[in-house]
Amino acid sequence: MELRNLRVFVEVVRQGGFSNAAKTVFATQSTVSKAVKQLEEEIGAPLLERLGHRVRLTDLGEAVYPRAVRLLADRADLLSELDELRGLKRGTLRLGLPPVASSSIFAPLLVRYRRLYPGIDVRLIEHGGDELMERVRSGDLDLAASLRPETDDLEWQDVKREPLVAVLAADHPLAQASSTDIAALKDVPFILFAEGFAINRLIGNACRRRGIEPVVAARSSQVDFLMELAAAGLGVAFLPRVLAEHRPHSRIRALLLTEPETEWRLTMIWRQGGYLPHAARAWLAMARQPSD
Repeated sequence: MELRNLRVFVEVVRQGGFSNAAKTVFATQSTVSKAVKQLEEEIGAPLLERLGHRVRLTDLGEAVYPRAVRLLADRADLLSELDELRGLKRGTLRLGLPPVASSSIFAPLLVRYRRLYPGIDVRLIEHGGDELMERVRSGDLDLAASLRPETDDLEWQDVKREPLVAVLAADHPLAQASSTDIAALKDVPFILFAEGFAINRLIGNACRRRGIEPVVAARSSQVDFLMELAAAGLGVAFLPRVLAEHRPHSRIRALLLTEPETEWRLTMIWRQGGYLPHAARAWLAMARQPSD
């Protein structure tokens, strides 16, 4: 069973279709289709059900997919360990960061890391937390920043803990208070992060606990754009307090969200039992130190 075909199959599932998978693996769509077909022929049954431009795992595909992810992760571990055993002087750090926290929290950390370890090649990927978790599980990333994981297959280390704030236009009637909760905001349209951002789970879980079905006015992966939409009166956005404080804005007010179980707990995550190269261990050690 060729690992390349497994890799293509995993990406087709992860990306939800052949076209997006082709872009991820830098191949043509026909090459991707051929790789999946070869894998299906070797196994002797379909792994994917084609639904127009989308795909869905068959029962057999459901069994193959998690094993393929583990095989690819084990291969990545082996290659990293062999590099170090050969005395490779230039290490590699495959790091995933969410756009939510990259500029205010991780940009200074990355600058310090580059000063301390100029020979290490930092391969940076930016995605929402859910996507980053999957890439850590598959071995595509050594480390990623995400909200504290709730599964046993990932290990984690705290980076920062912050309350959330509700961001409203300064002239909004609710903006005169210093704090609020989800119930008070139930009639205000929500401005949320794009799909796949882990912070959405905090807000969604809070709404479910309160029996609230919010109206979503807009979504974006850009913090500044979310704040501008809130300033224009489109609705309420939710941010970690530290991010709002790093972006002072005269036309908005940030109200402390006093809702239980909505603390933003940012962590660095890695695969449980996976091999961590020295470049990743150096990042974790530095992330534990206070900033200069």
